[in-house]
Amino acid sequence: MEALVSDRPEWTELPDLASRRFGGTVMWATDELFAEKENLVNPWVPAHRAETFGPKGQVYDGWETRRHREPGDDQAVLRLGLAGTVTGVIVDTAFFKGNYPPFVSVEATSVPGYPSAAELATADWDVLVDRAPAAGHTENFYTVNGSRRYTHVRLTQHPDGGVARLRVHGVPIPDPDLLDLDALDLAALENGAVVTGCSNKFYSSPNNLLSPGLAAHQAEGWETARRRDDGNDWVTLRLAGAGHVRFAELDTSNLKGNAPGWASVSGRDTYGEWVDLLPKTRLQPDTRHRFALKDGPEVTEARLDIYPDGGLARLRLFGRLTEAGRTNLKARFAKTR
Repeated sequence: MEALVSDRPEWTELPDLASRRFGGTVMWATDELFAEKENLVNPWVPAHRAETFGPKGQVYDGWETRRHREPGDDQAVLRLGLAGTVTGVIVDTAFFKGNYPPFVSVEATSVPGYPSAAELATADWDVLVDRAPAAGHTENFYTVNGSRRYTHVRLTQHPDGGVARLRVHGVPIPDPDLLDLDALDLAALENGAVVTGCSNKFYSSPNNLLSPGLAAHQAEGWETARRRDDGNDWVTLRLAGAGHVRFAELDTSNLKGNAPGWASVSGRDTYGEWVDLLPKTRLQPDTRHRFALKDGPEVTEARLDIYPDGGLARLRLFGRLTEAGRTNLKARFAKTR
């Protein structure tokens, strides 16, 4: 089954590190008189109902500041839900047509721990997007290709206006000192796993499979279009590091009439061969399935096959990193500091 062709930049397939789904939050803004700063990190597509007015004007699913009457710009500071390297940024001005900022800037910094917004004001900020033009009622794409690990970003509107969403796409880079390398989810985004391939993502992204927490509803998982052939759908991923997988969790929560009938999980060993981790197994709808796996070889990648199609809320592969896995994970972190 062929995937739909898209003219969006390829880096938009990477996780949105700022998303509220991953724990991203807007810590501070200069102003939010018309619409709340917290909307910037909402994971869903911006919504709008025309002529819906509150005490302060039209209600927007975004962040909107008052009109400036003196020189100055508006800013918002975000803590990323997943720290990592940034490959591209989207400043989405959906439904802001006569009130969007004509120029925007995006900066990023890396600060350990949990600094306050006031403490971040004195941090060293790297420029990712330098006062670039922005259009109204559209997704404005800015390629970054950064190589440093960041924990926070700062959006500046020049001079004021409304932005519906700030998407910060990139690769999560975990801090090894904050992980138990003997027992962790090798398939978790927050631990450094990355989706490398997918047969179909018609309804939702396979990155959702690797997201933290439980899926609140069907759209927070991965779901494919209905197949009309004899094939099956699949997802491949690079694990957080080379390791031994001891438990697999396949969660079909919220998927009731569209859960797969069966699923299997395989891993790529250090010789590049695919080996069975979980053989083809029957699944139930709306159920968290947990399986203890036989002792297997060291694997670096995994593949989930669902039969024939449908969706999964989460995929968890619990295990321990090998010495090679630990070395590589620590090296990725050190390289991006």
